[in-house]
Amino acid sequence: MSRVESPDQNKSAHGDEIESLAEFDAAVAAGSLAGRRVQSVDLTDRGAALLTTDTTGAVFLGCPMEPGPEEKVRADGAFVFPPVPGLPFDPYRGLLYSPDALYDGLARKGYEGTPDALAHDWFRRTRSDGDAFASMLRALHDDAISDALEEVLAGARVVGVMGGHATPRGSARYAAAARLGRTLAREGFTVATGGGPGAMEAANLGAYAAPHADAMLDEACAMLGEVPSFTPSVTDWARAAFAVRERWPDGGPSVAIPTWFYGHEPPNPFAGSIAKYFTNALREDGLLARSDAGVIFLPGAAGTVQEIFDSTTPNYYESRGEPVPMVLVGRDHWTREFPAWPLLRTLAAGRRMESRIALVDTVEEAPDALARLSGT
Repeated sequence: MSRVESPDQNKSAHGDEIESLAEFDAAVAAGSLAGRRVQSVDLTDRGAALLTTDTTGAVFLGCPMEPGPEEKVRADGAFVFPPVPGLPFDPYRGLLYSPDALYDGLARKGYEGTPDALAHDWFRRTRSDGDAFASMLRALHDDAISDALEEVLAGARVVGVMGGHATPRGSARYAAAARLGRTLAREGFTVATGGGPGAMEAANLGAYAAPHADAMLDEACAMLGEVPSFTPSVTDWARAAFAVRERWPDGGPSVAIPTWFYGHEPPNPFAGSIAKYFTNALREDGLLARSDAGVIFLPGAAGTVQEIFDSTTPNYYESRGEPVPMVLVGRDHWTREFPAWPLLRTLAAGRRMESRIALVDTVEEAPDALARLSGT
């Protein structure tokens, strides 16, 4: 289910959307662009095609084009939303991010010079200044990301893996979360996480390791353990991850759904597809609503507790249909340190979701518990 940024692997799931030059050329060859939506495709070198092809009712979102073809397209009655100069992100983007896209320039400039860091800096400067234009750009971007995420996950069986960002590389908890991600991926699930460090990175790493021999994951965890945290240096932390990817290329796919709202949480480089949002509420809902095959909650703190009850509410009211399985891992953690389990069990009593929740002691028990709650 990975969606990396190359034309042959990014076919639009919606017949009227064009998200690459290859799709644009195919539509022109078929004879018409009328009514199509062309999203963030550089058409500077496609002037002749635009001048000779019907574009009636088409919509061009952030597509650079020469003045003459643009004038003709507008005369056809098409809507043209021009690119926005000076932004560190594309508000019209048609595809999810890849790790290489977000970390472009890491080797030369360090993390501070990457698109991910520059987008966060822009967000930090504009989120509280009341500028309606900046708010609109954030909304356009996040809506485009949601659309791309729907396309990537169409038909997938998605299991969300939630957990704390503070789980250090090299720890037993990190290794266990990585094994969980690998097991789920090998069982045919698409692993989805919040996309940050810690347990989230570990689950994406496990999915990445799924096609490789078992020993690869142990070696990768050992390599990563040399840089246990993204503090004090995100640059060193990210470089260690890319070193693993370089040594073991062609990893398995998974999805990460992080946010720039938490600027202290850089995205991990092991997810094949990254849906990064400015608005954290959209990100949280997007992550949990799409985890239709269940959610596994590893030990965490405030963020993971929030995710437990963000998942509980639609299960309680069945607002998304049949309740999805919820597996909490760590009996002592969820009954004593952060006692979410007693409240969850009380809320579930007498409802259909009662048969869809479980508390287990170890990560190794989670896949079997998920299967049991799913009736498979």
